[in-house]
Amino acid sequence: MITALVVLLGLFFLIIVLVALYVFSMQRQLVTLDENCKNALGQIEVQLNSRWDALLALAKTASAYAKHESETLIRVIAQRRQTPIATAADVTAQEGELSNVFSRLMAISEAYPDLKANDMFIRTMDSVKGYEENVRLSRMVYNDTATRMNRAVRQWPSSFVASMLHFGQREYLTVDDQQKKSMPDLFPNQ
Repeated sequence: MITALVVLLGLFFLIIVLVALYVFSMQRQLVTLDENCKNALGQIEVQLNSRWDALLALAKTASAYAKHESETLIRVIAQRRQTPIATAADVTAQEGELSNVFSRLMAISEAYPDLKANDMFIRTMDSVKGYEENVRLSRMVYNDTATRMNRAVRQWPSSFVASMLHFGQREYLTVDDQQKKSMPDLFPNQ
């Protein structure tokens, strides 16, 4: 009888220890996934800031050709670049603003053919293309990381631990139809 009680108590404590180890392990995994999501958003923010810098360089190059229009764009870029990114919606909003500014710069370059032939303008456009690719890759990394986080948050039994520790799902980065239509063709001749 006492032996059976000791065995039951031992099994009970073993189960408690295993559950505690699972919760501890799951908490560490969820924190890692959460930090990876934050890091991926931070990488996107860095790439978007680089794009803002490139657009600022384009606006400054264009200022020799279209002073008033370029000064307005330089002010807009300076204001927009300071916007922090904390969520997928912030990324989408900032990409929309970038697209609008870029479209305005392209309109200026169309109005001034000498500007399009300017070596500095051409090099800066090439860097914009590179930053565009970096943002695309960063978006893919973020969405992959968000997928892993969302799976951990939604699948049982990790969903129990996630809700207990207040971890939630992450939004995916998407491109809405309006943004797809307004995206300028960076290099129509390629």
